[in-house]
Amino acid sequence: MRVSYVASLDLERVLDPSNDAWSATPSEEVALIGTPVGLQPTAAVRAAWTGKKIGAVERVALAALHDGKSLAFRLEWSDPTENREIADTTQFTDAAGVLLPSTAQSQVMTMGAPGAAVNAWYWRADGDQGRHVVAEGLGTSRTLDTTLVRGRGVWKEGRWHVVIARALRIDSRDPIAQLAAGEPTRFAVAVWDGASSERAGIKAFSGDWRELVLDAAAPAGRV
Repeated sequence: MRVSYVASLDLERVLDPSNDAWSATPSEEVALIGTPVGLQPTAAVRAAWTGKKIGAVERVALAALHDGKSLAFRLEWSDPTENREIADTTQFTDAAGVLLPSTAQSQVMTMGAPGAAVNAWYWRADGDQGRHVVAEGLGTSRTLDTTLVRGRGVWKEGRWHVVIARALRIDSRDPIAQLAAGEPTRFAVAVWDGASSERAGIKAFSGDWRELVLDAAAPAGRV
């Protein structure tokens, strides 16, 4: 997937999924599959989900923009129910994330490994905000921060429209993705359907890494 360069990315405007910038940006359909039950981190989860469908959302439309400083993804998918609130322990929220490798050896199927983390830019409907997450293996996900990743979602007429954004580079000692225009990397997408009790490792995702290329910034004097 190629990410178009724009001269200036006003995050407050672009976080609105209906902003005009997105209508001019081509999107790509990404097929999703359920995470394998055999890769769930605990025996209790594996037993509870054996024989059940994992991955309620089967495809997502993805678009992206960057200005050499920040990168924003827009995700859109069909969902007949808007799940934002958790009233008791049997309820779960809708959520989505863009996964990026922190090293060339990072594996998305296992959510990374020690020394080869996966970095997730994660949005959850109940807080309607972004979360900066890393994982170094199944069941090891931890939230680093709730301000560096920005997220906003709008549910309308049976569809979620979500924008997730972060600066390309972050000053951090944690094993996160550091990006640069013109340098290829990889990505994956994950979506959780709250109405289907999806949470943690129970989700739909895009499978193995896909190529991500951020177009180089325009030369001085050009946009």
